[in-house]
Amino acid sequence: MSESTFVVPGAEIDLNVLDIAQGGDNTATLETEPEKSIILGPGLIESENGVISFVAGHLKHNSNDTVWVESNRKRATEETEPVIGTVIARNMDGYRVDIDTVKLANLNGLAFENATKRNKPDLRIGSLVYAKVVLANKYLEPEIECYNNNTNKSEGFGELTKGFLIKTSLVHCRRLLQNNSVILNILGQHIAYEIAVGLNGYVWIKSDSPEKTIIVANAIRNSEHLSDENCALMVKQMVSTL
Repeated sequence: MSESTFVVPGAEIDLNVLDIAQGGDNTATLETEPEKSIILGPGLIESENGVISFVAGHLKHNSNDTVWVESNRKRATEETEPVIGTVIARNMDGYRVDIDTVKLANLNGLAFENATKRNKPDLRIGSLVYAKVVLANKYLEPEIECYNNNTNKSEGFGELTKGFLIKTSLVHCRRLLQNNSVILNILGQHIAYEIAVGLNGYVWIKSDSPEKTIIVANAIRNSEHLSDENCALMVKQMVSTL
């Protein structure tokens, strides 16, 4: 591999063909020789089968023996922000979750409403979760929780089952989280639905039928650059097909 190699999520990385010495500094260390090691930086994770990429981007390495994937992802998120993430690995303490930043987030298996060591969620690889960022530091991996640790209540956070996930801009997500979101209020007058909005650019929608879910998703996407009046007209036209 060269420094310009492009990788996609799930790609297996053959570190043996990288022309670098081994040594390092970040989230994981992969031993390749008794006295040397390669450090896995942002975008890479060590699995049972080797090293895989969890982002799309260019594979890079430097003289400090660090290998990483350079992508367009946010460098970090902010504490208290809600995010939607995908479980990509499990461990003894909980889960590793992709929240669309350069580092994976850690989710403790006890960070759920009423969770105990004997009774806690059993999330699978690929499960979606709605969580709150509780640790955001550029030197550390982020930590997320699916409950309010002051009240021990979920308060809307937790696993997101079924439903439909879309990607939109961060600006649009912030508008959707406002109490007076015009498009969400208009949609609610016509369709009963559930929604989770993450400040990492993801929106999850669920209703009682695939047709209604798609209408809500398309309306949210299309509303970003529409006036309030045009949002109402758009929704009226969309729901007329039901």
